[in-house]
Amino acid sequence: MDTTKRLNQITYSVLDLAPITAGSTPSDAFKNTLSLAQHAEKWGYHRYWLAEHHNMPGIGSSATSVVIGYVAGGTSRIRVGAGGIMLPNHSPLVIAEQFGTLEAMYPGRIDLGLGRAPGSDQLTAMALRRDVRANGEEFPEQLEQLRAYFHPDSKYNRVRAFPGEGQDIPIWLLGSSGFSSALAARLGLPFSFASHFSPEYTIPALDQYRSSFKPSDVLDKPHTMVGVNVFAADTTEEAEYLATSHQQQFLSLIRNKPGQLPPPVKSMEGLWTQQEKLIIMKQLATSIIGNPEEVKRKLQAFLNETQADEMIIHSSIFDHKARLRSYEIVAEVTGINQ
Repeated sequence: MDTTKRLNQITYSVLDLAPITAGSTPSDAFKNTLSLAQHAEKWGYHRYWLAEHHNMPGIGSSATSVVIGYVAGGTSRIRVGAGGIMLPNHSPLVIAEQFGTLEAMYPGRIDLGLGRAPGSDQLTAMALRRDVRANGEEFPEQLEQLRAYFHPDSKYNRVRAFPGEGQDIPIWLLGSSGFSSALAARLGLPFSFASHFSPEYTIPALDQYRSSFKPSDVLDKPHTMVGVNVFAADTTEEAEYLATSHQQQFLSLIRNKPGQLPPPVKSMEGLWTQQEKLIIMKQLATSIIGNPEEVKRKLQAFLNETQADEMIIHSSIFDHKARLRSYEIVAEVTGINQ
């Protein structure tokens, strides 16, 4: 494996779920999201993506396109988009109109990342989709419909998207398994893998995408992004302390009791069982926790392994100032703010 690609040779972006911390409100979460986006723009981050989740008390980005408009309106240069929209939850026409509207408002700054998972539990998926048969298998057909609405030739169709028609909005496919990597390769689209919660499938999915990639009008060669959880602080001890909020939130998820993002704790011992610890550590295996030098070394190791073109950083940290500092450290050690 070629390991010559250096940290300052790729781009970095932010993945935000607008976390609602314990004792706070969605209004607080959105203020923090905009604050982070404005800082990320100043520090040199390339994209700011928001993710669609539902029925999650600790996640504020359920109405994803609305929050994208809020962030884009409060920034001036950084690209803003979805990481992603769970397309089976929506009509392709509605998504074409929403993102066509965003692109018309903020030309050249909107990204549309698409996934096929429900972004929630199955009962909530049924409430969203209104069809008990919808299971994501129709995703390729929905994607084709969506892309057709953006195509200039849609002017010949009976049903058209206004705004949307003729707009050049970059579409990414997102995945945590091999399904979307194969589809992205076949269609010649950029591919983003959720290695921040599906680490064991990262390399197989990237290999599949690169080996079967077919050039398209969009891309002439594969283009990959990987997600990574980063908890950076000025000391290792503080970084490990900050990371416990995310670990507790994952613990609540596997217990099927999702809640708001909790404050950090000095130790997770006594909060989780040994089996729960193994499950969480496996799912968060690629998380990067440490002081600036440790973060730099671990990011480089992850880049060596994945050879990604971009990394999108997710930092689920309870204290907003500490969260800002974590992203600032990543900007410093990767050289993007120079």
